[in-house]
Amino acid sequence: MNQHTRFNLPLCLVVEEGVFEHVDETVAKYLPEIKGQKSLIVTEEFLHNLYADKVAEIQKDFGGAEIYDIGIADYDQAVSIAKKVCIEDVKVIIGFGGGRVLDVAKYVAFVSKAVYICLPTTLSNDSLASPFSVLGTEGAHRKTLPCKIPTAILVDTDMIINAPKGQTLSGIGDTISKHTALFDWKMAAEKAGKPVDDFAYAIARMAFDSVYHCDDKNLCSKTFIRILSRSLVMGGLAMEIAGSSRPCSGSEHLFAHAVEEYYPEIKLSHGQAVALGSVGACVFQGRDEEPLLKVCKEYGLDMNPGSYGMTKDIFADCWMKAAGTRPGRISILDSTDLNREWLDQIYDRMAE
Repeated sequence: MNQHTRFNLPLCLVVEEGVFEHVDETVAKYLPEIKGQKSLIVTEEFLHNLYADKVAEIQKDFGGAEIYDIGIADYDQAVSIAKKVCIEDVKVIIGFGGGRVLDVAKYVAFVSKAVYICLPTTLSNDSLASPFSVLGTEGAHRKTLPCKIPTAILVDTDMIINAPKGQTLSGIGDTISKHTALFDWKMAAEKAGKPVDDFAYAIARMAFDSVYHCDDKNLCSKTFIRILSRSLVMGGLAMEIAGSSRPCSGSEHLFAHAVEEYYPEIKLSHGQAVALGSVGACVFQGRDEEPLLKVCKEYGLDMNPGSYGMTKDIFADCWMKAAGTRPGRISILDSTDLNREWLDQIYDRMAE
């Protein structure tokens, strides 16, 4: 019988307005032992200045916690903070920020074995609850490193409603891309003669369905913010249960990695890049891409690669280089003849 290996789940997930005003009390209900523990807030200078009052309040609630503003979100930075945490006996890490900050904070907590409280200021991707951190290594290269999911995730709906719209659109894109990621995962499992984890598959599918079929597509609605928060957390949990990023990452993510690695001048968020990639992936998988394009446009996601400065040459080159960004990751690209005429047709369809 296939038994699950042991996996971790967050002790609490709270999505409500104004929750950042009483983080300590909220988490202490689930984890009373954090009271009075030495804490460190990991954020970045821009956010620290932008939300100075909020950060000061959290700092006060956690007994005058030290604040650490990160520079580059890379491996060296994360390890250096983890060293400080271990030497100074810090027991609680509070990540306050977007994807970059949270990836660093999560890895710091993992290395130092501290309790990790995740306070996202945006909902830009599902890394907020995933058991992985994406950190810079050399130059433009980034590496996905295994770590532990947060002990507690608190989402303040007021904060998200006031966040830049592009960040929320990025979170929608990352959720929508599970459509093609799940197809690739199932196909890769069949090729390897292994079953997919049905439970992880179902959770990732639910994450996709709840955003894809959501009636309220108003990015400033508290109902929608709740749905998106839970969907992104479900994506993270699906990865934790599966023991890999496969439920949420397929050929569409390989395309996004190619854009990030070979064309860093193209300013495109991770979620927007994977949303663009999911259209091509859908076509290669022999499925109808129209419903996907339609729902992205309904949310206000611009699906025209040209809007981001991506020419036909760049678009085609990213697809040609996609499979090589993560050697050994089986996807539809392994059995797809990527001819230029076909890629140009997909580009034109997206640009309509």
